[in-house]
Amino acid sequence: MAMMHTVFYRDDQGHEPVDEFIDRLRPVEAQVAIDHQIDRLNMLRTTDPPLAFPHSSQIEGELRELRCHYGRRLVRVLYRRSGNLFVLLHAFEKRSRLVSEEDKAVARARWGDFRARMDAQPRRPPRAAGHDAP
Repeated sequence: MAMMHTVFYRDDQGHEPVDEFIDRLRPVEAQVAIDHQIDRLNMLRTTDPPLAFPHSSQIEGELRELRCHYGRRLVRVLYRRSGNLFVLLHAFEKRSRLVSEEDKAVARARWGDFRARMDAQPRRPPRAAGHDAP
């Protein structure tokens, strides 16, 4: 059975906003707590159901939140599945009962960008210079 693999969303400039968010967290133990939850995703097989509550929950459609805790701090990582991948789209500290529409909009926009770039036709490689080059 194939295992799932978790990846950070990467924008067209090469930035990985979720990874950068995690790296900024202090103390380092907060980063470790989030990494532990990400590891839970990586342990799933492709045939397994989604990671269950209280570790994860559905936000809307296929958008889910990875529920991370460090002491009283609540961190959420919004993600979606793409084939054998979990794509980590957006991370934030949760300060209210519901995930804000703004946070969901960020995740939806990043998912749209991810899908558009994944579905794009492969770029034609440049032709080698030679006698028939223009």
